[in-house]
Amino acid sequence: MKVFVTGAAGFVGSRLARALLNRGDTVVGHDNFDPYYAREHKDRHLRDLTGAKGFTFIEGDLRDAQGLLEIFKTHQPDAIAHMAAMAAVRYSMNHPLVYGEVNVQGTMNLLDAARQTSKPRCVLASTGSVYGTSTPVPFKEDAAADRPLAPYPASKRAMELMAHCYRHLWKMPTTVVRFFNVYGPHGRPDMMPWQWTLDILAGKALTLYNAGHIKRDWTYIDDIVSGLMLALDKPQDFEIVNLGCSNPVENLRFVEVLEGLLGKKAKIVDTPTPPTEPLITYADVSKAKRLLGYEPKVQVEEGLGNFVTWMRGEKIIA
Repeated sequence: MKVFVTGAAGFVGSRLARALLNRGDTVVGHDNFDPYYAREHKDRHLRDLTGAKGFTFIEGDLRDAQGLLEIFKTHQPDAIAHMAAMAAVRYSMNHPLVYGEVNVQGTMNLLDAARQTSKPRCVLASTGSVYGTSTPVPFKEDAAADRPLAPYPASKRAMELMAHCYRHLWKMPTTVVRFFNVYGPHGRPDMMPWQWTLDILAGKALTLYNAGHIKRDWTYIDDIVSGLMLALDKPQDFEIVNLGCSNPVENLRFVEVLEGLLGKKAKIVDTPTPPTEPLITYADVSKAKRLLGYEPKVQVEEGLGNFVTWMRGEKIIA
């Protein structure tokens, strides 16, 4: 299978590309090296992909509709794994316009190139943040998800609706996967596991909302990649599925695990919860299990252990 992977220099996109190559698929990777975080991290993600058999990398931008169309005419992929996005809930508060440009219009450009060429099966990455605070827990895919708390989840929900339109009109099998709090080796440097690890070791104070009692459905990268590959292998007419661990953990407990792994206590500052943050994220993954055979396996103790070992191996921490 030839898979067009957007965001191939990113956290999830690069790990998915590596897994696809490992089983013999062909991958056409696409990324624009957005400066939201430093290029060195994206180069690290690409290190085990560049030069690999079956891997082609194209530097390009989702906002370039004509460029995407030319890529699709040339490569004619069998499937799309759309991982690229402007992410980060809090960043979106101060930079809302780019979220519409990339996550909504950029996805439309991608789907429009696809429908004009090979009409591949599509797997599109969305976020559990679309559920906001108005959805009962655990979050189920049939919830309205119509009260997003920030431009990031709003843009992802708009992307989902546009994807349904493209499926309805042009018959491309489409699965939208909603990620929950992904972490692990190769994680983004702006995300809490990375930042908390560095801050604990540096003796800097950690900001924990609601005295650390906010719960997050931390989901290990290998489980996410497994779910994505299942979605690629089992195309659906149009479905939205949660990919989470389905085991929310208090942030205070998450920090305690890091303290044990790092051998150092954290300095914690309690801060009121900002309006962008729900008190809990909690994926009901029964639909993913039923349709895809998805089974998350890694809990935070094992996952954070792997993450810290990777950080040390990369000499990011001592």
